[in-house]
Amino acid sequence: MVKVKHIHRFKVYFGDTDAAGIVYYPNFYKWMDQASAELVAKAVLPTSRLYKEEKILLPLLEAFCKFQSPLFFEDIVDVHSEVTEINSKTFRVEHVFKREEEFIAKGYEIKAWTRKKEEKLKAEPIPNDIRKKLGFDVESTIS
Repeated sequence: MVKVKHIHRFKVYFGDTDAAGIVYYPNFYKWMDQASAELVAKAVLPTSRLYKEEKILLPLLEAFCKFQSPLFFEDIVDVHSEVTEINSKTFRVEHVFKREEEFIAKGYEIKAWTRKKEEKLKAEPIPNDIRKKLGFDVESTIS
C-alpha cells in the first residue's frame, strides 16, 4: 500500500512572529493541525464533512515539535505530512517543516477516532476502509 502524503504550503505573516521577528512557537502546532486536516481531507473527507455526515471528530491526544532553525516574516514553508502509525482507535501524523530544502522543524500529533453520541465523544476502532485510504494494510496495523 502507498502511504498518503501531503504537503501544506503557507506564507509566514507578520502576526505569526514575536517581538524579535521570529515565528512564535505555538504557530507550529497550529500549522501541524492544518496540515493534518488537509491530509485527512485528501485521503478520506474534509473534517467538517466527517463531523457533519458521520459525527466523527479527531481530537488531539498528544503533540510534539522539535525546532532546528527559526522562521521569519514572509518565509514560504512546506509542511510534509504523513500518517506513520495506526492503532485500534488512534493514528499518528508526522510533520517535517522545510523552507525550500532547509530543514526547520519536525513534529507529530496523535489523534483519536471518535464519534459524538449524546453530547459525548467516544473513541471507536478506525474502520478498515479508512485504514486503507490512509495507506495501511488492515493486517499490518497495530492493535
